[in-house]
Amino acid sequence: MISIQLGRIHLALQRITGGRHARRPCFDFETPTYRGLASSSCGRLRDITYLVGKGLATLIISGGTRLFSRDITLNGIIRENTDIMALNKLSIDKVELADKRVLIRVDFNVPLKEGKITNNQRIVAALDTVKYAIDKKAKSIVLMSHLGRPDGKRDEKYTLKPVAEELKSLLGREILFLNDCVGPEVETACTNPASGTIILLENLRFHIEEEGKGVDLDGSKIKADKAKVAEFRASLRKLGDVYINDAFGTAHRAHSSMMGDGFDIRASGFLLKKELAYFAKALDNPERPFLAILGGAKIADKIQLINNLLDKVNEMIIGGGMAYTFLKVSKGMKIGNSLFDEEGAKIVNDLLDKAKKNNVQIHLPVDFVTADKFAENAAVGIANVESGIPDGWMGLDVGPKSRDLFAIPIKRAKVIVWNGPAGVFEFENFSKGTKSLMDNIVEATTQGTITIIGGGDTATCAAKWKTEDKVSHVSTGGGASLELLEGKVLPGVAALSSS
Repeated sequence: MISIQLGRIHLALQRITGGRHARRPCFDFETPTYRGLASSSCGRLRDITYLVGKGLATLIISGGTRLFSRDITLNGIIRENTDIMALNKLSIDKVELADKRVLIRVDFNVPLKEGKITNNQRIVAALDTVKYAIDKKAKSIVLMSHLGRPDGKRDEKYTLKPVAEELKSLLGREILFLNDCVGPEVETACTNPASGTIILLENLRFHIEEEGKGVDLDGSKIKADKAKVAEFRASLRKLGDVYINDAFGTAHRAHSSMMGDGFDIRASGFLLKKELAYFAKALDNPERPFLAILGGAKIADKIQLINNLLDKVNEMIIGGGMAYTFLKVSKGMKIGNSLFDEEGAKIVNDLLDKAKKNNVQIHLPVDFVTADKFAENAAVGIANVESGIPDGWMGLDVGPKSRDLFAIPIKRAKVIVWNGPAGVFEFENFSKGTKSLMDNIVEATTQGTITIIGGGDTATCAAKWKTEDKVSHVSTGGGASLELLEGKVLPGVAALSSS
Protein backbone atom coordinates (compact mmCIF):
# COMPACT_ATOMS: atom_id res chain seq x y z
CA MET A 1 0.00 0.00 0.00
CA ILE A 2 1.28 3.46 -0.88
CA SER A 3 -0.11 6.53 0.79
CA ILE A 4 0.56 9.49 -1.50
CA GLN A 5 -0.17 12.92 -0.14
CA LEU A 6 -0.17 15.02 -3.30
CA GLY A 7 -2.19 14.79 -6.52
CA ARG A 8 -0.46 15.21 -9.87
CA ILE A 9 2.58 13.15 -8.89
CA HIS A 10 3.37 12.57 -12.55
CA LEU A 11 5.22 15.91 -12.36
CA ALA A 12 7.56 14.37 -9.81
CA LEU A 13 7.77 11.16 -11.81
CA GLN A 14 8.91 13.17 -14.80
CA ARG A 15 11.83 14.43 -12.74
CA ILE A 16 12.99 10.91 -11.89
CA THR A 17 12.36 9.32 -15.28
CA GLY A 18 13.81 11.96 -17.59
CA GLY A 19 10.42 13.09 -18.79
CA ARG A 20 9.30 9.74 -20.21
CA HIS A 21 5.93 10.18 -18.50
CA ALA A 22 5.37 13.59 -20.03
CA ARG A 23 3.09 12.43 -22.82
CA ARG A 24 1.36 9.59 -20.95
CA PRO A 25 1.31 10.47 -17.25
CA CYS A 26 0.99 7.71 -14.68
CA PHE A 27 -1.58 9.66 -12.73
CA ASP A 28 -4.01 12.42 -13.56
CA PHE A 29 -6.27 12.84 -10.59
CA GLU A 30 -9.81 14.14 -10.67
CA THR A 31 -12.29 14.81 -7.90
CA PRO A 32 -14.26 13.63 -5.98
CA THR A 33 -13.32 10.12 -7.08
CA TYR A 34 -9.78 10.06 -8.32
CA ARG A 35 -8.85 7.80 -11.18
CA GLY A 36 -5.22 6.86 -11.65
CA LEU A 37 -4.41 6.59 -15.33
CA ALA A 38 -1.50 4.21 -15.73
CA SER A 39 0.34 3.51 -18.93
CA SER A 40 2.18 0.29 -19.69
CA SER A 41 5.42 2.22 -19.28
CA CYS A 42 4.73 3.40 -15.73
CA GLY A 43 7.69 3.38 -13.42
CA ARG A 44 8.02 0.70 -10.77
CA LEU A 45 7.36 1.43 -7.13
CA ARG A 46 11.03 1.57 -6.33
CA ASP A 47 11.18 4.71 -8.51
CA ILE A 48 8.69 6.37 -6.20
CA THR A 49 11.15 6.12 -3.32
CA TYR A 50 12.34 9.45 -4.70
CA LEU A 51 9.01 10.91 -3.61
CA VAL A 52 9.59 9.61 -0.10
CA GLY A 53 12.89 11.41 0.06
CA LYS A 54 11.22 14.62 -1.09
CA GLY A 55 8.45 14.26 1.47
CA LEU A 56 5.82 13.79 -1.22
CA ALA A 57 4.85 10.21 -0.35
CA THR A 58 4.88 7.63 2.37
CA LEU A 59 6.02 4.28 1.01
CA ILE A 60 4.81 1.58 3.35
CA ILE A 61 5.57 -1.42 1.16
CA SER A 62 8.08 -1.33 -1.67
CA GLY A 63 8.24 -3.89 -4.42
CA GLY A 64 8.41 -4.54 -8.11
CA THR A 65 4.91 -4.09 -9.35
CA ARG A 66 3.53 -1.74 -11.94
CA LEU A 67 0.62 0.55 -11.34
CA PHE A 68 -2.63 -0.02 -13.17
CA SER A 69 -5.76 1.98 -13.92
CA ARG A 70 -8.33 1.75 -11.19
CA ASP A 71 -10.62 3.93 -9.11
CA ILE A 72 -9.00 5.18 -5.93
CA THR A 73 -11.32 6.41 -3.19
CA LEU A 74 -9.71 8.97 -0.97
CA ASN A 75 -10.13 10.08 2.62
CA GLY A 76 -7.61 12.88 2.71
CA ILE A 77 -4.89 10.78 1.08
CA ILE A 78 -4.54 8.74 -2.06
CA ARG A 79 -4.28 5.01 -1.59
CA GLU A 80 -3.03 2.85 -4.45
CA ASN A 81 -3.10 -0.88 -3.86
CA THR A 82 0.04 -2.82 -4.65
CA ASP A 83 1.52 -6.21 -3.87
CA ILE A 84 0.08 -7.05 -0.47
CA MET A 85 -3.70 -7.22 -0.46
CA ALA A 86 -4.38 -6.74 3.24
CA LEU A 87 -5.18 -10.42 3.69
CA ASN A 88 -4.61 -10.20 7.45
CA LYS A 89 -8.27 -9.98 8.44
CA LEU A 90 -10.30 -10.89 11.52
CA SER A 91 -11.72 -14.43 11.36
CA ILE A 92 -14.67 -16.07 13.06
CA ASP A 93 -12.52 -18.08 15.48
CA LYS A 94 -11.31 -14.80 17.00
CA VAL A 95 -14.83 -13.51 17.68
CA GLU A 96 -17.04 -14.09 20.74
CA LEU A 97 -20.27 -15.65 19.45
CA ALA A 98 -21.99 -16.86 22.65
CA ASP A 99 -25.53 -15.46 22.94
CA LYS A 100 -24.94 -13.30 19.85
CA ARG A 101 -27.10 -13.12 16.74
CA VAL A 102 -24.67 -14.06 13.98
CA LEU A 103 -25.42 -12.84 10.44
CA ILE A 104 -23.45 -14.90 7.89
CA ARG A 105 -23.11 -14.08 4.20
CA VAL A 106 -22.68 -17.46 2.49
CA ASP A 107 -22.52 -18.55 -1.14
CA PHE A 108 -25.43 -20.92 -1.75
CA ASN A 109 -25.51 -20.19 -5.49
CA VAL A 110 -26.06 -23.87 -6.30
CA PRO A 111 -27.15 -25.34 -9.64
CA LEU A 112 -30.84 -26.26 -9.84
CA LYS A 113 -32.77 -28.43 -12.26
CA GLU A 114 -36.55 -28.45 -12.03
CA GLY A 115 -36.28 -27.04 -8.51
CA LYS A 116 -33.84 -29.73 -7.35
CA ILE A 117 -30.24 -29.10 -6.32
CA THR A 118 -27.87 -30.97 -8.66
CA ASN A 119 -24.65 -30.17 -6.77
CA ASN A 120 -24.65 -29.22 -3.07
CA GLN A 121 -20.89 -28.53 -2.80
CA ARG A 122 -21.29 -24.84 -2.03
CA ILE A 123 -23.67 -25.62 0.81
CA VAL A 124 -21.31 -28.26 2.18
CA ALA A 125 -18.42 -25.79 1.95
CA ALA A 126 -20.19 -23.44 4.40
CA LEU A 127 -20.96 -26.07 7.02
CA ASP A 128 -17.73 -25.65 9.02
CA THR A 129 -18.58 -22.02 9.67
CA VAL A 130 -22.23 -22.73 10.49
CA LYS A 131 -21.36 -25.62 12.81
CA TYR A 132 -18.75 -23.51 14.58
CA ALA A 133 -21.37 -20.87 15.36
CA ILE A 134 -23.68 -23.61 16.66
CA ASP A 135 -20.94 -25.08 18.85
CA LYS A 136 -20.09 -21.64 20.26
CA LYS A 137 -23.70 -21.21 21.44
CA ALA A 138 -24.70 -18.39 19.13
CA LYS A 139 -28.21 -17.21 19.99
CA SER A 140 -29.19 -17.32 16.32
CA ILE A 141 -27.52 -17.94 12.98
CA VAL A 142 -28.99 -15.96 10.11
CA LEU A 143 -27.79 -17.10 6.69
CA MET A 144 -28.07 -14.91 3.61
CA SER A 145 -27.12 -15.67 0.01
CA HIS A 146 -27.88 -14.98 -3.61
CA LEU A 147 -28.88 -17.62 -6.16
CA GLY A 148 -28.75 -17.09 -9.90
CA ARG A 149 -29.45 -13.80 -11.62
CA PRO A 150 -33.00 -12.65 -10.97
CA ASP A 151 -31.90 -9.09 -11.87
CA GLY A 152 -33.32 -7.34 -8.82
CA LYS A 153 -36.86 -8.70 -8.90
CA ARG A 154 -38.64 -11.67 -7.36
CA ASP A 155 -38.49 -14.82 -9.50
CA GLU A 156 -39.55 -18.08 -7.85
CA LYS A 157 -37.21 -19.98 -10.16
CA TYR A 158 -34.41 -18.65 -7.97
CA THR A 159 -35.93 -19.20 -4.54
CA LEU A 160 -33.69 -20.55 -1.80
CA LYS A 161 -36.40 -22.90 -0.49
CA PRO A 162 -34.61 -26.00 -1.87
CA VAL A 163 -31.47 -24.86 -0.06
CA ALA A 164 -33.38 -24.74 3.24
CA GLU A 165 -34.37 -28.38 2.78
CA GLU A 166 -30.81 -29.38 1.90
CA LEU A 167 -29.46 -27.54 4.94
CA LYS A 168 -31.95 -29.32 7.16
CA SER A 169 -30.76 -32.65 5.81
CA LEU A 170 -27.05 -31.83 6.15
CA LEU A 171 -27.25 -30.32 9.65
CA GLY A 172 -29.98 -32.53 11.05
CA ARG A 173 -31.65 -29.41 12.47
CA GLU A 174 -34.76 -27.39 11.73
CA ILE A 175 -34.24 -24.39 9.45
CA LEU A 176 -36.54 -21.37 9.65
CA PHE A 177 -36.94 -20.13 6.08
CA LEU A 178 -38.11 -16.55 5.70
CA ASN A 179 -39.93 -15.35 2.61
CA ASP A 180 -37.77 -12.21 2.27
CA CYS A 181 -34.37 -10.94 3.33
CA VAL A 182 -35.22 -7.43 4.59
CA GLY A 183 -38.21 -5.52 5.91
CA PRO A 184 -40.25 -5.33 9.12
CA GLU A 185 -41.38 -8.98 9.17
CA VAL A 186 -37.84 -10.28 8.67
CA GLU A 187 -36.48 -7.87 11.27
CA THR A 188 -39.12 -9.01 13.81
CA ALA A 189 -38.33 -12.70 13.19
CA CYS A 190 -34.62 -12.05 13.78
CA THR A 191 -34.90 -9.67 16.75
CA ASN A 192 -35.26 -12.20 19.58
CA PRO A 193 -35.46 -15.75 18.25
CA ALA A 194 -35.25 -18.84 20.43
CA SER A 195 -31.66 -19.73 21.31
CA GLY A 196 -30.02 -21.91 18.67
CA THR A 197 -32.39 -20.88 15.86
CA ILE A 198 -30.99 -21.21 12.32
CA ILE A 199 -32.63 -18.87 9.84
CA LEU A 200 -32.22 -18.81 6.06
CA LEU A 201 -33.28 -15.62 4.30
CA GLU A 202 -34.79 -15.53 0.81
CA ASN A 203 -32.60 -14.64 -2.19
CA LEU A 204 -30.81 -11.31 -1.67
CA ARG A 205 -30.93 -10.58 -5.38
CA PHE A 206 -34.73 -10.41 -5.36
CA HIS A 207 -33.99 -6.80 -4.41
CA ILE A 208 -32.27 -4.42 -6.82
CA GLU A 209 -30.57 -2.84 -3.80
CA GLU A 210 -28.32 -5.90 -3.35
CA GLU A 211 -26.33 -5.46 -6.57
CA GLY A 212 -27.24 -1.82 -7.09
CA LYS A 213 -28.58 -2.53 -10.56
CA GLY A 214 -31.06 -4.78 -12.30
CA VAL A 215 -33.50 -5.15 -15.18
CA ASP A 216 -37.09 -3.92 -15.16
CA LEU A 217 -40.11 -5.80 -16.48
CA ASP A 218 -39.52 -4.34 -19.94
CA GLY A 219 -35.98 -5.69 -20.00
CA SER A 220 -34.35 -2.29 -19.61
CA LYS A 221 -31.31 -1.91 -17.37
CA ILE A 222 -31.95 0.16 -14.25
CA LYS A 223 -29.95 1.37 -11.27
CA ALA A 224 -30.99 1.26 -7.64
CA ASP A 225 -31.89 4.42 -5.79
CA LYS A 226 -29.06 5.27 -3.37
CA ALA A 227 -31.44 6.07 -0.53
CA LYS A 228 -33.15 2.71 -0.92
CA VAL A 229 -29.77 0.95 -0.99
CA ALA A 230 -29.02 2.60 2.35
CA GLU A 231 -32.40 1.40 3.69
CA PHE A 232 -31.70 -2.12 2.45
CA ARG A 233 -28.33 -2.22 4.19
CA ALA A 234 -29.79 -0.75 7.37
CA SER A 235 -32.40 -3.51 7.44
CA LEU A 236 -29.71 -6.18 7.06
CA ARG A 237 -27.84 -4.56 9.94
CA LYS A 238 -30.81 -5.22 12.25
CA LEU A 239 -30.66 -8.99 11.67
CA GLY A 240 -27.52 -9.72 13.69
CA ASP A 241 -25.01 -8.51 16.26
CA VAL A 242 -21.94 -9.89 14.45
CA TYR A 243 -21.28 -10.02 10.70
CA ILE A 244 -19.45 -12.97 9.13
CA ASN A 245 -18.55 -13.16 5.43
CA ASP A 246 -17.90 -16.62 4.04
CA ALA A 247 -18.76 -15.92 0.39
CA PHE A 248 -15.40 -15.72 -1.38
CA GLY A 249 -17.06 -16.25 -4.76
CA THR A 250 -18.61 -12.78 -4.58
CA ALA A 251 -15.86 -11.06 -2.59
CA HIS A 252 -14.88 -9.06 -5.70
CA ARG A 253 -18.34 -7.45 -5.76
CA ALA A 254 -19.20 -4.45 -3.58
CA HIS A 255 -22.75 -5.72 -3.12
CA SER A 256 -24.80 -4.63 -0.11
CA SER A 257 -24.61 -7.95 1.74
CA MET A 258 -20.84 -8.16 1.20
CA MET A 259 -19.94 -4.95 2.99
CA GLY A 260 -21.22 -5.49 6.54
CA ASP A 261 -22.29 -1.86 6.80
CA GLY A 262 -22.94 -0.72 10.36
CA PHE A 263 -21.38 -3.73 12.09
CA ASP A 264 -18.56 -3.12 14.56
CA ILE A 265 -17.36 -6.70 14.06
CA ARG A 266 -16.93 -7.96 10.49
CA ALA A 267 -15.05 -11.25 10.27
CA SER A 268 -14.34 -13.95 7.71
CA GLY A 269 -15.77 -17.44 7.97
CA PHE A 270 -13.54 -20.48 7.63
CA LEU A 271 -14.00 -20.85 3.88
CA LEU A 272 -13.05 -17.25 3.16
CA LYS A 273 -10.19 -17.50 5.67
CA LYS A 274 -8.83 -20.56 3.86
CA GLU A 275 -9.01 -18.80 0.49
CA LEU A 276 -7.13 -15.78 1.80
CA ALA A 277 -4.54 -17.94 3.55
CA TYR A 278 -3.66 -19.84 0.37
CA PHE A 279 -3.49 -16.77 -1.82
CA ALA A 280 -1.31 -15.07 0.80
CA LYS A 281 1.11 -18.00 0.45
CA ALA A 282 1.44 -17.17 -3.23
CA LEU A 283 1.26 -13.38 -3.12
CA ASP A 284 2.99 -12.52 0.14
CA ASN A 285 6.62 -13.68 0.24
CA PRO A 286 6.15 -17.10 -1.42
CA GLU A 287 8.63 -19.94 -1.29
CA ARG A 288 10.69 -20.14 -4.45
CA PRO A 289 10.81 -21.06 -7.24
CA PHE A 290 7.31 -19.65 -7.75
CA LEU A 291 5.59 -20.80 -10.96
CA ALA A 292 2.48 -19.41 -12.65
CA ILE A 293 0.64 -21.46 -15.26
CA LEU A 294 -1.66 -19.35 -17.42
CA GLY A 295 -4.10 -20.38 -20.10
CA GLY A 296 -7.18 -18.87 -21.63
CA ALA A 297 -8.06 -17.36 -24.95
CA LYS A 298 -7.07 -13.69 -24.99
CA ILE A 299 -3.96 -11.90 -23.75
CA ALA A 300 -5.96 -8.67 -23.53
CA ASP A 301 -8.24 -10.34 -20.94
CA LYS A 302 -5.23 -11.43 -18.88
CA ILE A 303 -2.92 -8.42 -19.26
CA GLN A 304 -3.32 -7.26 -15.67
CA LEU A 305 -2.90 -10.82 -14.40
CA ILE A 306 0.26 -11.40 -16.46
CA ASN A 307 1.67 -7.99 -15.55
CA ASN A 308 1.11 -8.49 -11.84
CA LEU A 309 2.49 -12.02 -11.78
CA LEU A 310 5.59 -11.06 -13.77
CA ASP A 311 6.56 -9.02 -10.71
CA LYS A 312 6.18 -12.03 -8.43
CA VAL A 313 7.02 -15.31 -10.12
CA ASN A 314 10.29 -16.93 -11.17
CA GLU A 315 8.80 -18.86 -14.09
CA MET A 316 5.64 -18.72 -16.17
CA ILE A 317 4.06 -21.31 -18.44
CA ILE A 318 1.78 -19.83 -21.10
CA GLY A 319 -0.65 -22.18 -22.83
CA GLY A 320 -4.18 -22.12 -24.16
CA GLY A 321 -5.24 -19.80 -26.96
CA MET A 322 -2.88 -17.06 -25.71
CA ALA A 323 0.15 -19.09 -26.73
CA TYR A 324 -0.56 -18.73 -30.47
CA THR A 325 -0.55 -14.94 -30.27
CA PHE A 326 2.71 -14.99 -28.31
CA LEU A 327 4.33 -17.34 -30.82
CA LYS A 328 3.15 -15.48 -33.92
CA VAL A 329 4.45 -12.17 -32.58
CA SER A 330 7.67 -13.32 -30.94
CA LYS A 331 8.76 -16.08 -33.32
CA GLY A 332 6.89 -15.33 -36.53
CA MET A 333 5.19 -18.72 -36.34
CA LYS A 334 2.43 -19.54 -38.82
CA ILE A 335 -0.69 -20.28 -36.75
CA GLY A 336 -3.26 -21.09 -39.45
CA ASN A 337 -6.77 -20.59 -38.17
CA SER A 338 -5.71 -20.69 -34.52
CA LEU A 339 -7.00 -18.05 -32.17
CA PHE A 340 -5.19 -14.73 -32.63
CA ASP A 341 -5.73 -11.79 -30.30
CA GLU A 342 -5.05 -8.60 -32.29
CA GLU A 343 -5.30 -6.33 -29.24
CA GLY A 344 -3.16 -8.63 -27.15
CA ALA A 345 -0.57 -8.88 -29.92
CA LYS A 346 0.24 -5.20 -29.41
CA ILE A 347 1.63 -5.82 -25.93
CA VAL A 348 3.31 -9.23 -26.37
CA ASN A 349 6.79 -7.74 -26.79
CA ASP A 350 6.26 -5.44 -23.78
CA LEU A 351 5.35 -8.46 -21.65
CA LEU A 352 8.34 -10.45 -22.88
CA ASP A 353 10.63 -7.48 -22.25
CA LYS A 354 9.28 -7.18 -18.73
CA ALA A 355 9.85 -10.89 -18.15
CA LYS A 356 13.45 -10.54 -19.32
CA LYS A 357 14.00 -7.48 -17.14
CA ASN A 358 12.61 -9.33 -14.11
CA ASN A 359 14.51 -12.56 -14.89
CA VAL A 360 11.27 -14.48 -15.30
CA GLN A 361 11.66 -17.57 -17.46
CA ILE A 362 8.77 -17.88 -19.93
CA HIS A 363 7.81 -21.34 -21.19
CA LEU A 364 5.81 -21.46 -24.43
CA PRO A 365 4.67 -24.64 -26.18
CA VAL A 366 6.89 -26.07 -28.93
CA ASP A 367 4.40 -28.45 -30.55
CA PHE A 368 0.65 -28.69 -30.95
CA VAL A 369 -2.33 -30.95 -31.48
CA THR A 370 -4.32 -29.43 -34.34
CA ALA A 371 -7.84 -29.73 -35.72
CA ASP A 372 -9.50 -28.94 -39.05
CA LYS A 373 -12.49 -27.46 -37.19
CA PHE A 374 -13.55 -26.56 -33.68
CA ALA A 375 -15.45 -29.73 -32.86
CA GLU A 376 -15.23 -32.94 -30.86
CA ASN A 377 -15.12 -35.00 -34.05
CA ALA A 378 -12.53 -32.86 -35.86
CA ALA A 379 -9.69 -34.47 -37.77
CA VAL A 380 -6.54 -34.46 -35.63
CA GLY A 381 -3.10 -33.33 -36.76
CA ILE A 382 0.25 -32.36 -35.28
CA ALA A 383 2.47 -29.33 -35.78
CA ASN A 384 5.44 -27.56 -34.22
CA VAL A 385 6.86 -24.06 -34.09
CA GLU A 386 9.17 -24.66 -37.05
CA SER A 387 6.56 -26.17 -39.37
CA GLY A 388 3.79 -23.86 -38.24
CA ILE A 389 0.09 -24.68 -38.43
CA PRO A 390 -1.26 -24.82 -42.01
CA ASP A 391 -4.16 -22.71 -43.22
CA GLY A 392 -7.51 -24.30 -42.46
CA TRP A 393 -6.18 -25.91 -39.29
CA MET A 394 -6.09 -24.62 -35.73
CA GLY A 395 -4.17 -25.49 -32.59
CA LEU A 396 -6.45 -26.82 -29.85
CA ASP A 397 -3.90 -28.34 -27.47
CA VAL A 398 -0.20 -28.54 -26.73
CA GLY A 399 1.73 -31.53 -28.03
CA PRO A 400 3.75 -34.28 -26.29
CA LYS A 401 7.08 -32.39 -26.36
CA SER A 402 5.43 -29.37 -24.74
CA ARG A 403 3.88 -31.60 -22.08
CA ASP A 404 7.35 -32.92 -21.23
CA LEU A 405 8.80 -29.40 -21.33
CA PHE A 406 6.18 -28.03 -18.94
CA ALA A 407 6.75 -30.87 -16.46
CA ILE A 408 10.27 -29.60 -15.71
CA PRO A 409 9.40 -26.22 -14.07
CA ILE A 410 6.45 -27.86 -12.31
CA LYS A 411 8.79 -30.39 -10.74
CA ARG A 412 11.17 -27.75 -9.36
CA ALA A 413 8.57 -25.23 -8.18
CA LYS A 414 7.78 -24.69 -4.50
CA VAL A 415 4.59 -22.69 -5.14
CA ILE A 416 2.34 -23.06 -8.19
CA VAL A 417 -0.66 -20.95 -9.18
CA TRP A 418 -2.63 -22.28 -12.16
CA ASN A 419 -5.27 -20.25 -13.99
CA GLY A 420 -6.52 -21.47 -17.36
CA PRO A 421 -6.32 -24.79 -19.24
CA ALA A 422 -3.65 -25.66 -21.82
CA GLY A 423 -6.16 -26.62 -24.49
CA VAL A 424 -9.78 -27.41 -25.24
CA PHE A 425 -10.05 -29.97 -22.45
CA GLU A 426 -13.79 -30.44 -23.07
CA PHE A 427 -12.89 -32.37 -26.26
CA GLU A 428 -11.21 -35.69 -25.48
CA ASN A 429 -8.72 -35.48 -28.36
CA PHE A 430 -7.52 -32.09 -27.13
CA SER A 431 -7.49 -32.67 -23.38
CA LYS A 432 -4.10 -34.36 -22.97
CA GLY A 433 -2.14 -31.15 -22.44
CA THR A 434 -4.36 -29.98 -19.59
CA LYS A 435 -4.53 -33.50 -18.12
CA SER A 436 -0.72 -33.69 -18.16
CA LEU A 437 -0.50 -30.38 -16.28
CA MET A 438 -2.97 -31.70 -13.73
CA ASP A 439 -1.09 -34.98 -13.26
CA ASN A 440 2.22 -33.17 -12.79
CA ILE A 441 0.70 -30.70 -10.34
CA VAL A 442 -0.84 -33.52 -8.30
CA GLU A 443 2.57 -35.22 -8.21
CA ALA A 444 4.24 -31.95 -7.16
CA THR A 445 1.71 -31.62 -4.33
CA THR A 446 2.77 -35.00 -2.95
CA GLN A 447 6.34 -33.68 -2.84
CA GLY A 448 5.33 -30.70 -0.69
CA THR A 449 4.73 -28.03 -3.32
CA ILE A 450 1.92 -25.57 -2.54
CA THR A 451 -0.48 -25.87 -5.49
CA ILE A 452 -3.35 -23.43 -5.98
CA ILE A 453 -5.97 -23.78 -8.69
CA GLY A 454 -7.92 -20.62 -9.42
CA GLY A 455 -10.41 -19.77 -12.13
CA GLY A 456 -13.62 -21.39 -13.24
CA ASP A 457 -12.34 -23.54 -16.11
CA THR A 458 -9.34 -24.79 -14.15
CA ALA A 459 -11.56 -25.69 -11.20
CA THR A 460 -13.82 -27.52 -13.66
CA CYS A 461 -10.78 -29.54 -14.75
CA ALA A 462 -10.11 -30.52 -11.13
CA ALA A 463 -13.72 -31.67 -10.78
CA LYS A 464 -13.60 -33.53 -14.11
CA TRP A 465 -10.54 -35.54 -13.09
CA LYS A 466 -11.48 -35.74 -9.39
CA THR A 467 -8.33 -34.02 -8.13
CA GLU A 468 -9.88 -31.39 -5.84
CA ASP A 469 -8.48 -33.15 -2.77
CA LYS A 470 -5.13 -33.95 -4.44
CA VAL A 471 -3.90 -30.35 -4.74
CA SER A 472 -3.37 -27.85 -1.95
CA HIS A 473 -6.33 -25.65 -2.80
CA VAL A 474 -9.03 -25.24 -5.42
CA SER A 475 -10.50 -21.77 -5.21
CA THR A 476 -14.28 -21.50 -4.92
CA GLY A 477 -14.31 -18.10 -6.62
CA GLY A 478 -13.25 -17.79 -10.25
CA GLY A 479 -13.70 -14.03 -10.59
CA ALA A 480 -12.55 -13.29 -7.06
CA SER A 481 -9.41 -15.40 -7.34
CA LEU A 482 -8.55 -13.82 -10.68
CA GLU A 483 -8.86 -10.33 -9.26
CA LEU A 484 -6.68 -11.25 -6.28
CA LEU A 485 -4.00 -12.54 -8.65
CA GLU A 486 -4.33 -9.35 -10.69
CA GLY A 487 -3.38 -7.39 -7.59
CA LYS A 488 -6.78 -5.87 -6.94
CA VAL A 489 -8.39 -5.27 -3.58
CA LEU A 490 -11.55 -7.32 -3.14
CA PRO A 491 -14.29 -5.11 -1.66
CA GLY A 492 -15.71 -7.96 0.43
CA VAL A 493 -12.28 -8.57 1.96
CA ALA A 494 -11.36 -4.93 2.41
CA ALA A 495 -14.59 -4.41 4.37
CA LEU A 496 -13.60 -6.95 7.05
CA SER A 497 -12.15 -5.87 10.38
CA SER A 498 -8.39 -6.19 10.76
CA SER A 499 -7.18 -9.01 12.97
